[in-house]
Amino acid sequence: MTRLDAPRVGPVVAPGDPVFRHTTPLDPQAQVVLRDLEREYDTRYGNLFGEPASVEIARYASAAFSAPGGTFLVAEVDGAVVSAGAFMTIDERTVEVKRMWTHAARRGRGLARLVLRELEAEARRRGYTRIVLSTGPRQPEAVRLYLATGYTPLFDSSLDAAQIVIHHFEKELS
Repeated sequence: MTRLDAPRVGPVVAPGDPVFRHTTPLDPQAQVVLRDLEREYDTRYGNLFGEPASVEIARYASAAFSAPGGTFLVAEVDGAVVSAGAFMTIDERTVEVKRMWTHAARRGRGLARLVLRELEAEARRRGYTRIVLSTGPRQPEAVRLYLATGYTPLFDSSLDAAQIVIHHFEKELS
């Protein structure tokens, strides 16, 4: 049997390509993400919102980002988590994306775009037709990502990021 004739057991992943895994916030790899996300938010925002990032991260129960209503997606390369994101249900047609993260050493390689694409695909598979999300004024790379991937800004983009504060977006899934 030639290689082309061999049965496919699963997705073919080239070395260095991310492998996606839907899990929960209680997964040890998700915990790595959440700890670094907390550090990142505290570094970027300090006390801008009047509370440490740990309060925002703990605001929602783990069940919110677990099946059937949510998911926590990790992207791994060679067993190490390199990027992640999550969503939770808002209503019967809408999910909210949260917890978008990419390891600092892996940024600028399109990993967040791949994570966002997989979250959108999972939302479609579950029958959702709309995604909402938000980011803050000190994350211009996130704003660029959401604009580049078809999200509609729900704010006046002519204003300075600090004036907008929370940058809300939405996207209808086809």
